Amino acid sequence: MPTLGIIGSGNIGSAVARLAVAAEMKVVIANSRGPESLQDLVSELGPLAQAGTVEEAAQQGDAVVLSIPLKAVKDLPDGLLRGKVVLDTSNYYPSRDGSIEELINNTLTTSELMQDQLPGARLVKAFNNIVAGHIPVLARPAGSGDRTALPIASDDAQAKAEAAAIIDRLGFDTVDAGSLADSWRFEPDTPAYGLVYFEDPAVAKQRMMDAEPGPTPADQIQAALDEATRVNIAERKF
Repeated sequence: MPTLGIIGSGNIGSAVARLAVAAEMKVVIANSRGPESLQDLVSELGPLAQAGTVEEAAQQGDAVVLSIPLKAVKDLPDGLLRGKVVLDTSNYYPSRDGSIEELINNTLTTSELMQDQLPGARLVKAFNNIVAGHIPVLARPAGSGDRTALPIASDDAQAKAEAAAIIDRLGFDTVDAGSLADSWRFEPDTPAYGLVYFEDPAVAKQRMMDAEPGPTPADQIQAALDEATRVNIAERKF
């Protein structure tokens, strides 16, 4: 039985953990506050889940979901994720993460910066473009006619294939969005981010909390990726 390490117990990390145990995967979940802060969550998740340290989640996971603020990545232990397939859910928000010149001037994408900060990790950008509450609602078994797709990007073809297999098990199809340099195509403020998963993608922002998600197939995600243009990150709001 495969084990998924999850570093970060916020909305995305917790949502993926729920899908993993439902898919009969073991989960080791960690956060910056320590295992004792996760007892309610692991009790909810059931016997396939355990709370651990960041090091335990990284070591025991056959793959690792990294879902922490970008500004916290530099504080991870050196070499923690070396050799691991890492599903990077991060987005850069200047208001939260501070001013990072390489990102603001588009010299690097967020995931390229992450790769630089995590040498040896087999990084795959995934789960960053969907509202956390939509993850459990839109997951479907393999072969379902109304399956939703998620874009993924990586510089490691084998890691991308392994990530796609994990995401398939969790309940989603995938669309190959290219390399980490291409991953801006599904970051905030692009057509493939957020609103594409709503039943009505034109929903007004003030109604988003109550609006229903809708199945979003691979061809719709591919069209959104193709439509993307590079955004001005300096103007991005949290």
